Amino acid sequence: MGDSIYKIIELVGTSDVSWEAAAKNAVETAGKSLKDLRIADVVKMDMKVENGKVVSYRTRVNLSFKYEL
Repeated sequence: MGDSIYKIIELVGTSDVSWEAAAKNAVETAGKSLKDLRIADVVKMDMKVENGKVVSYRTRVNLSFKYEL
């Protein structure tokens, strides 16, 4: 097995349903254009609030993928 290099990018996914759905949206959308996704690390979760009510969830994710040399 040879040496490998992985790149880490930060993404923010959103959802009207949950933090989990927001994270899934971020990873699956990135997966449409990036190959060899490896690890998704949730680093922050927050919510958008309007008129005292939660209207959406946001999840910040660090996503690693294999860097092609």
